Amino acid sequence: MRYYIADLHFFHAAMNDCMDHRGFGSVEEMNEYMVAKWNGKVRNRDDVIIIGDLSWGSAKDTNMLLGRLNGRLYLIQGNHDRFLGKKDLDMSRFGWIKPYEELYDNKRKVVLCHYPIMCYNGQYRLDDQGAPKTYMLYGHVHDTQDQRLLEQFQEMTRNTVITDAKGNVRHIPCNMINCFCKYSDYEPLTLDEWIVCDSRRRAEHTVAQQTGKASLF
Repeated sequence: MRYYIADLHFFHAAMNDCMDHRGFGSVEEMNEYMVAKWNGKVRNRDDVIIIGDLSWGSAKDTNMLLGRLNGRLYLIQGNHDRFLGKKDLDMSRFGWIKPYEELYDNKRKVVLCHYPIMCYNGQYRLDDQGAPKTYMLYGHVHDTQDQRLLEQFQEMTRNTVITDAKGNVRHIPCNMINCFCKYSDYEPLTLDEWIVCDSRRRAEHTVAQQTGKASLF
C-alpha cells in the first residue's frame, strides 16, 4: 500500500499551544500518539510519502523517530524539516527526498509538493467517465485561514464553466487535497482514503457555514 501524510511536526511543542492547538499535554504525548497511529496503520512493506514538515527535532531525535516508524519512507521537503542537511542524519531511511514529485497511483497522476499549487500539471485531465485523472496533494497551510482561502479558490474554480478544445462545455476540474495530519487523526491515508476524507470534511464545513457555526477565519 502507498500512504500520504503532511505536517506531523514531531518534537514541535508549539503545535499544542498555537496554530494547530492539538491539545496534547506535552510534546512527548503528541509524539507517542502519532507514532502509535502511524504504526497501527502502516506495515513494513508499505510506502509512506511525507508531504513535508516531518520533524522539528535535531538529527539525533529524528534518527530515533525514523527507527520507530514502520514502512518505506519518502519525503517531500518542507520548510520546517530542519534536520535535513545535518551530517549525522540517517539518510538511509528515505527512499528519496525531493522538493517536488509527480507519480502514478492506480492510474491516476499525483502531484506532490509541500506548498499548494493552484494551477497544477494535469489539472484538466479527466477519464472517459469524467473522473479526475490528476490530484494535487499538499501540506504547509495546516487548518488556517490560508486553507479557507484555498477552499474558496477551489470552489470558485469548480463552478467556472469553460468550453474545452473539443467544444465540450464543462466545469474546470480542481482536485487539491490538503493531507494535513490532523484531518486524518494523524494516520497516513491512501489516495482513495484522502479523497473520501477531504470530501467529508468539506461537506461538514459547508454545513457548519450554513448553520452559522463556522467562519472564514
